[in-house]
Amino acid sequence: MKKPAQSRAVFLDRDGTIARYRVYCRSPQEFDLLPGAGTAIRSLNRAGFLVIVMTNQSAIGRGMMTRMTLEAIHQKMHRELAKFGARVDGVYFCPHHPDDGCVCRKPQIGMITQAAQEWNLSLKRSYAIGDRHLDVQPGQAAGAITILVRSGHPPEPANGVMPAHEADSLEQAAVWILSREPKLRHRAKAPVKKRRVKPQAKRRRAKSPAKRRRR
Repeated sequence: MKKPAQSRAVFLDRDGTIARYRVYCRSPQEFDLLPGAGTAIRSLNRAGFLVIVMTNQSAIGRGMMTRMTLEAIHQKMHRELAKFGARVDGVYFCPHHPDDGCVCRKPQIGMITQAAQEWNLSLKRSYAIGDRHLDVQPGQAAGAITILVRSGHPPEPANGVMPAHEADSLEQAAVWILSREPKLRHRAKAPVKKRRVKPQAKRRRAKSPAKRRRR
């Protein structure tokens, strides 16, 4: 029996990559999408990539924010992306304090390996994007193709971390990814086709399409 084909993903850091950089984003009101982020993620969606967010959220471990507030922030992220016809398929976060010694806080690889198992991903054919070298390190360690974007955190020493590519924004990073994927490029440019609802018999209402659940 053949094993199911592995999917490909683009792993994204949140603050400084998708959203405006803040040391701690502690409320939905402080969450703002960066220009071009919505269209970039939409192009990756259309190309067939899963888009997965991996974010360190030590504000929870520091007692500065609750998990409920973090969920509200992510709900706003989903709503804002939907305005561009874009979506995030999964969100993984580390709530721990840096001193806790957990295996999920970036640059550790706990979140990326968990996602790879749960989504049946080919990490060697996936990408990891972030605005800090600690965002790039997990992807590099897991064998993914890495991109550093200069849209968030101030420049810092590389300490031996060498991304495969550097870009000014997530939008530019998405363009670079698709330039390397000629078989997927045409999908990213294709308009999303609206599903037609088949006419029903008289006195029956047309059934609404089932809602897709995010994992």
